[in-house]
Amino acid sequence: MTRVAAIDCGTNSIRLLIADLDGHGGLADVVRTLEVVRLGEGVDRTGQFSQGALDRTLAAVRRYAELCSEHGAERIRFVATSATRDAANRAEFTDAVVAILGVPVEVIPGTEEAALSFRGARTALPVSGSDATTDPTTNPAPAPQHLVVDLGGGSTELVIGGNIPEAAYSMDVGCVRLAERNITTDPPSEPELAAIRSDVSAALDIATATVDLSQATEVIGVAGTVTTITAHALGLTSYDPVAISGSRLPLAAVLRSCKALTLMPRAEREALPYMHPGRVDVIASGAVIWATVLQRVADAAAAAGNPLEWVTTSEHDILDGVALSLATD
Repeated sequence: MTRVAAIDCGTNSIRLLIADLDGHGGLADVVRTLEVVRLGEGVDRTGQFSQGALDRTLAAVRRYAELCSEHGAERIRFVATSATRDAANRAEFTDAVVAILGVPVEVIPGTEEAALSFRGARTALPVSGSDATTDPTTNPAPAPQHLVVDLGGGSTELVIGGNIPEAAYSMDVGCVRLAERNITTDPPSEPELAAIRSDVSAALDIATATVDLSQATEVIGVAGTVTTITAHALGLTSYDPVAISGSRLPLAAVLRSCKALTLMPRAEREALPYMHPGRVDVIASGAVIWATVLQRVADAAAAAGNPLEWVTTSEHDILDGVALSLATD
């Protein structure tokens, strides 16, 4: 087995996965951890990383470097996404990471972020019928089209495909970006929520020219906003990734959960047993993004005669995709 380490540095959190590659396309977790460092704090407004955000994030990188050394990671890949793409002073961050970890920071485009998320999410799903050998004289049913939605702090990726990505688009809407841009009251006012919906709808208008939402036969949501909304819908008494990952909930239940989280005052959100402290101030904006995306997909699917009734959540995402890439890259 080969032991690898994947680090995903987003707008809100930085995450580490140390895992063993089994040689057959599988991963065995050794360490999976997350810290909310809010690297992208203020980037939507200023276009720069703040010193405080850099200090918090680099402190986490040092801790991750120690874990990689302690657990004998043979290969390390560090990817950075939306906030680092947007920050004019990103070299200050990337140079510091290289000095700490000894590996380059890959500031990946949104389309690659989407493809890696798709690869990671697919590890938790059964192989579709398109992989099976079929009799050429028969007419097999078309393979399922999975729409993976990676809802992050600075961007949201849409990627659709069967067993491989077929189309992808990255929207500059994320829970941190839109909370900073639109929310000033607690709980958010209806005009503030409407402004978020408007931003997401405008981004979807552009995205749908590339990603045909009407073709989706299954929607899979990944990343912390989606898993937290799922925990709420499941009524969990603590954050339980085993219960969350692979859960399949009625669309109506997910939309109710989104609405409930947008209407809660901060004190109620803080008291939820599955709520990470670093998500308290951005979960409302994330919930509006998720609800708006799901409603658009549902409308497109219904118009195509393919009603969307269920929503799947996966704890496996870009982090798993990055780790798997180390098997061949």
